[in-house]
Amino acid sequence: MKIEYQKSLKKYNTFGIDVRAKKFISINSEEDLYEALTLCKDEDIFILSGGSNMLLTRDIDATVLHISISGISVTEKTDNTVLVSANAGENWHDFVQFCINKGYGGLENLSLIPGYVGSAPIQNIGAYGVELKDNFVSCEAIHTKTKEKRIFTKQDCNFGYRNSVFKNELKGTYIITKVTFELTTAQHLLNTSYGAIEAALKDKNCTKPTIKDIAEAVISIRKSKLPDPKEIGNSGSFFKNPVISSTAFTVLQNTYPTIPSYKVDEEHIKVPAGWLIEQSGFKGKRWGDAGVHSKQALVLVNHNNATGKEILELSLKIKETVRQKFDISLETEVNIIK
Repeated sequence: MKIEYQKSLKKYNTFGIDVRAKKFISINSEEDLYEALTLCKDEDIFILSGGSNMLLTRDIDATVLHISISGISVTEKTDNTVLVSANAGENWHDFVQFCINKGYGGLENLSLIPGYVGSAPIQNIGAYGVELKDNFVSCEAIHTKTKEKRIFTKQDCNFGYRNSVFKNELKGTYIITKVTFELTTAQHLLNTSYGAIEAALKDKNCTKPTIKDIAEAVISIRKSKLPDPKEIGNSGSFFKNPVISSTAFTVLQNTYPTIPSYKVDEEHIKVPAGWLIEQSGFKGKRWGDAGVHSKQALVLVNHNNATGKEILELSLKIKETVRQKFDISLETEVNIIK
């Protein structure tokens, strides 16, 4: 367990925001975590994982625990399923690739999502018709005060769209250390329902796709639309896709006939936030070093040395413009540390 002071967090958040941590502890094992929680029992703590879903707007005047516990294990197997557990510090995409290379299906649509495994349940990450909860079995977590370990089932996590119990009533209370998934080994339930995946497979003349084919299609799509955080600071999708009533959508459609949509149920329609932002004139625009990506308006970027406050101000400008133009209130997907 290594302790550092006044440490820059620039390389620990995908936006590349240069703020400092009052105290920084690298957590490489559960033993490190128990020791750190004991050491910091009277201190404010800040949990940092892959830093891929947050915007830091200030220095962190607390003890930052950077969760870097690695390891993957395969436990129960049946004729067509397997339980795979990954520790919280595993890179999410690397974990998905591990599963695909082993022939385990279920996570292929979630390829190339940045971040660590431990933060994935908090956000209930999702892409191309699949969410983490679809294959989630349980996660282990340690209480920050009592240090008691608890196993959370899918029901316990109360998953919703980009949401979970860990973002609400248990926010900051538990630190996830391990996540377990049930995946398929043979009779894979492939999800190619999103048009972009279908088009990518068709371009490759792939009529009988494997889980690897789908993963490669998703990776290709994401690379074509989303910037690499290693090349330009960003946190992926900054806003959630809003869900509105079918009645409100009909009114919008009368004014904007080409508005894209996805049916949620008989009474609700999901509208792409990126389309709303692009129609509001923000796509590719830049204010100093804070900007909107030129290929995907849903992504806010740090061109070089933008501050978190500058990116936050841009996001507020976008939200207000969309609200005035479409009467839709955008919600941020990124966790903003104010």
